[in-house]
Amino acid sequence: MNDILVIGAGYTGMMAAHGIAHRNRSARVTLLNPTDRFNERLRQHQVAAGQELGDHRIPMIVEPAGIRFVKGRAAAIDAAARRVLLDDGRELPYDLLVYAIGSATQKMKGAFTIDDTRLAERLREHPDGVLTVCGAGLTGIEAATEIAEAYPNMRVRLLSRGEPGTMMGPKARAYLMRTLDRLGIEVRTGVRVTEVLPGAVVLDDGEQLPTDTTLWTTGVRVAPLAAEAGIATDDTGRVLVDATLRSVSHPEIYAIGDAAAIRQAYGVIHGTCQSGIPSAAHTAESITRELHGKAPKPFRFGYIHQPVSLGRKDAVVQFTHHDDTPSRWYLKGKAAIAYKEAVSGSPLKFFRSTRAIPARMTGRTGGRRNPVAA
Repeated sequence: MNDILVIGAGYTGMMAAHGIAHRNRSARVTLLNPTDRFNERLRQHQVAAGQELGDHRIPMIVEPAGIRFVKGRAAAIDAAARRVLLDDGRELPYDLLVYAIGSATQKMKGAFTIDDTRLAERLREHPDGVLTVCGAGLTGIEAATEIAEAYPNMRVRLLSRGEPGTMMGPKARAYLMRTLDRLGIEVRTGVRVTEVLPGAVVLDDGEQLPTDTTLWTTGVRVAPLAAEAGIATDDTGRVLVDATLRSVSHPEIYAIGDAAAIRQAYGVIHGTCQSGIPSAAHTAESITRELHGKAPKPFRFGYIHQPVSLGRKDAVVQFTHHDDTPSRWYLKGKAAIAYKEAVSGSPLKFFRSTRAIPARMTGRTGGRRNPVAA
C-alpha cells in the first residue's frame, strides 16, 4: 500500500487529499496541518472587519473520506529517507509527498497582517480611529473596503507605490476608484512605508502619518522548508516543478498552489485560489495515473477573472484573457456580488463530496489554447 502525505490543509491541500483518496481507495492518504480548523483564507478580510465565519474542523471534513488527519507542524523534510519530521519529534513516512504549505503575507514590525486574529479586536477598540492599509493589491483593497463599510466613522487610508487596480481594464478600475471614494477611503500612491511606529507610519521621504492601526498587505513569503531539505526552489522558496507539477529535483514530490513555481507559456502563475485548486485537482489525477503505472500529464492553466469584494454591498469582477490580462468584459454591483459569491464561496461542498472532482471542473486545465512552457 502506498503512503501519500499531503502537507498543508488549505484550499489546495484539502482538494489534493480528497482527490487522491477518492480515486485510490487502496492508498493511505495522510493530511498534515498545524491546526485542526479549516481557514477560509479568501474571507480573511471579513474576519478582520469583525464578521464570524463557520467553525469548520478538518477531521470532521476529511475522515469520512478515509483520510487520516495529523495535527502537527512540519519541521523538516528528509527527502532521502522520504519522511517528514514534526516539531514534536514524530515522523511521517511517505512514498509520494504533496507539498501544499501555501504562503503568508510578509510581516512588518509594528503592523498587523490580514490573518492576525488580534486585528478584529483592535479595530473594535478604535472604531473612530485611523486605519492605515499598506499595499493596494487585492488583499489591501478588499480589507480597506470591508473595514470602511463596517466602521463608517473610521478613517481608512490606503498607501501604495502603484495605483489600485492596475491589473484591471479602465472601466472596472474606474468603478473601483469611485467605490473607494464613496466609502471615504483616502488613497495615496507613489509612496513606500519604511517603518511602523506605535502611532504613525514613516514614509520613504521621512514624512510621518498618524495612525491608530496599521495593516500590512504587501508581499508574500514562503516557508524555507523545501529549500532546507535540498529540494530545488526559486529565489522566493517556491518549489521548482516540471510540466506535471513534480519537483525537478525530487520527482516523488508534487508541489501545488502558492508553494510551487508553476510555469506556463505566459510566465509563472501567481498564487491565487483560482490557480491553486486546479493544480491540486490535477495533481490528484496525476498521482492516480502514477499509481496505475501511467505517466502524469502536463498541467495547463489559464486565468478567467479577477473578482474583488468591495465590502458586503458591492464588488467588481474583471474578466481576463488566459494570461491574466484584462478583457473588455467586467461586472459591477449586485451582478458582481452574485458572481463572486458563486465562484469564491466556501469549497467545503467539494471537500465533502463523495465523488472525485475532475481537474477540468475546477479551472482551465488541459486546454489546447494554454500551451505548457517549453
